[in-house]
Amino acid sequence: MYDSGKILTGLAIFVLFVTFPIWYNHGDAGAVPKVEKAANNATQCVRPVDEMRSEHMQLLNEWRDDVLRTGDRSFAVEVDGKKYQKSLMNTCMKCHTSKKKFCDECHDYASVSPYCWDCHVAPEDMN
Repeated sequence: MYDSGKILTGLAIFVLFVTFPIWYNHGDAGAVPKVEKAANNATQCVRPVDEMRSEHMQLLNEWRDDVLRTGDRSFAVEVDGKKYQKSLMNTCMKCHTSKKKFCDECHDYASVSPYCWDCHVAPEDMN
């Protein structure tokens, strides 16, 4: 192998280039955003906070499928016996009134672009 030095140098440069974001940030993704609390001082969400942080899109997709595909606009009954309407605007945004201060904070941090607002009209910030 006459070109082993070039190959090893190229591999070293490739490894440095690929791992650059990790060692440049020292493995830190940055500070977790502080989102705005519910506007009406709600003591409880539709589901526990940890579950909503990790699985809110699955819940919203389930609600969307129920409403749009099967026409089921009934209320989703939760464990505490309280009834919540299957609606982004009438349930979620009733408490979390600021898309900018609530939704966008985490979605920007996680670098995701949800498609909720392709169909829904983003609420005007009440604050």
